[in-house]
Amino acid sequence: MSELIDDLTRRLVQGRIDRRTFMLSMLAAGAGVAMASAMPGIALAQGKGAVPKRGGNFKLGISTGSTTDSFDPGTYGDNYMQSVGHSIHNYLTEITNSGELVGELAQSWEASPDAKVWSFKLRQGVEFHNGKTVEAQDVAASLEHHRGVDSKSAANSLLEPVASIQVDGKDRVIITLKSGNADFPYLMSDYHLPVMPAKDGKADALSGIGCGAYVLESFNPGVKTVVKRNPNYWKSDRGWFDSVEFLVIGDVGARTNAMITGEIHAMNQCDLKTLHLLQRNPAIEIASINGGQHYSLPMNTTAAPFTDNNVRMALKHAIDRKALLQTILRGHGEVANDHPISSGYRYFSSDIPQREYDPEKARFYLKQAGLSSLKVDLSAADAAFPGSVDTAVLFKEHAAKAGIDINVVREPNDGYWKNVWMKKPWSMDYWGGKPTADWAFSLVYGKGASWNETFWDNAQFNSLLLSARSELDDSKRREMYAQMQRLLRDEGGALIPLFANYVDGISKNIGHETLANNWDLDGLRAAERWWFA
Repeated sequence: MSELIDDLTRRLVQGRIDRRTFMLSMLAAGAGVAMASAMPGIALAQGKGAVPKRGGNFKLGISTGSTTDSFDPGTYGDNYMQSVGHSIHNYLTEITNSGELVGELAQSWEASPDAKVWSFKLRQGVEFHNGKTVEAQDVAASLEHHRGVDSKSAANSLLEPVASIQVDGKDRVIITLKSGNADFPYLMSDYHLPVMPAKDGKADALSGIGCGAYVLESFNPGVKTVVKRNPNYWKSDRGWFDSVEFLVIGDVGARTNAMITGEIHAMNQCDLKTLHLLQRNPAIEIASINGGQHYSLPMNTTAAPFTDNNVRMALKHAIDRKALLQTILRGHGEVANDHPISSGYRYFSSDIPQREYDPEKARFYLKQAGLSSLKVDLSAADAAFPGSVDTAVLFKEHAAKAGIDINVVREPNDGYWKNVWMKKPWSMDYWGGKPTADWAFSLVYGKGASWNETFWDNAQFNSLLLSARSELDDSKRREMYAQMQRLLRDEGGALIPLFANYVDGISKNIGHETLANNWDLDGLRAAERWWFA
C-alpha cells in the first residue's frame, strides 16, 4: 500500500492524475473512505513542501475594484468582489478544483424525471457569522433576492427559468422550473448566488454577513477589504489563514512591484509583457491556467452602425487573432471564434471553421453594408482585461488594411464597469469560463439576460437555448449547441478573438492544491483554499 501511495502521490503532484482518480485508485486498493478523501490534499501540500496549517495574514492584490462596490451579490462584476464574496459566503453547490460539482450547503439533491423539480437537502448545524443557523428560508430568500421584474441583479436572467421556490421544513428547498434543466445544480454555484441570512422575509444582502470561512472586519470600497477567520467554520480543511486582506491595485506595474517586493503574497492578471520579471524571481510561482476565460469586444446591436450584421462581420474579419495571441497573450491562451465555447467544453463544435484575418473579406462585407469605408469608436481600458488598450491599438492597425478607421477611446479604469461597459456602443470586456454551455449562453446572449452586453435578440438562438436546456437526448442537445455557436459566430454582436489563460503570481510561501480552472484565483476561492507553507 505504501508503494502505491507514493506512486499516486508523485503522479498527483506532477499533474498526471486529478484528485478524483487519486481517490478512486485508493479506494480500489482497499483504503478507507476517510483516508482516500484526506490523502489528496495532504499529498499536494507535501508536493509544495508543507502540510496545510493555520495562521498568518494573507495579502491578495487584485486588478479590479471600484468605489461603487457593494456587498449585494447581484452587483458583483469583477474579481475583487467575487473573491471577497467567496471568502465570507457559501453556496448551495461548489465546483471543485478538479471541475467536479459537489454540494456545499446542499448535502444532497434530487430531481424529477423531467428535470423540472429540484429538491435540495441542506447540511445540518451550519451557522452564519451572527450565530443564526442556516435554514431553508435563508436559501429561499437569497434566491428570491435576484428574481422579479423589479430586480436589478445580474443573476435575474439566470433565475428567470425558475417558476417557484418553496420551503419544506428547515432543511429542504424545492425549486420548480418552467421547463427541465439537467444542468440546474451547476447554476447554484454562481458567484451571484450565495446564501445570506433572511431578515423579515428578505435576504440581508448589504451587511456582509455570511456563513463562509471568514468574517468581515472592514470594507473600504475600491481600496481594501479585511476579513478574519471564522472560528466556527464547518469545513475543517478550509479557511487556513488568520486573516486576509483584499487589496485593489489597479495599476499592473504597481501590482507586479508589490509582488516582487513581498508586499503581497499573490496577484491576479499578471502583465504578460513583464512576466519575465516575476518568472526570474525564485520566490514566485507563475500559474497559467486555461479555463475558458475569453476576451470580448461587444457591439451594441441596437446602435448604429452595429445594427447591420454586415458591419459586424466586416469587423470580425478585420482582426488578426493569431497576431494578438502572440503579442497580447504571449502564447498564454488560444484563438477564439466569436463565440464563448472553448475546446474544453463538452459541447464544443469542432466542425465550425476558425475565422481568419481577411481584410479583403472585411471590405466585401463593408460593401454589402453600402460602405466603402468605416470610422468607429472603440472604448478601451485595462480594467476590462490586461492589455485591453494595446489590443485596441493593434486592432486599429489590422483594420486599417480593410478601410476601417478605429478611433481608440482610452477610458479611465475607475468606474469603467459602471460608466462605459454596456453604456458605450463598442467597448472591451472579459468573461470567465462557465461550467456548462447553457450557462455561458444564458448569462450573456439570451433574450432579456441582465448582462446581454450586445443587446442581441435572435429568435432562432432564443428558441434553441430553451429547447437545448430541457433536451435529455445528448446527440440532439449537441447539435443544438453547435447551431448556437454558428449563430453567434456569424450573426452575434460579440467579437471574441481570444481565449486567455488565467495568469497569476503566487508566492512560494503559499501552499495550495491543484488550481481550479473555472475562474481566476483558484475558482475565486484562494482565500478559503490556500495556506502559508
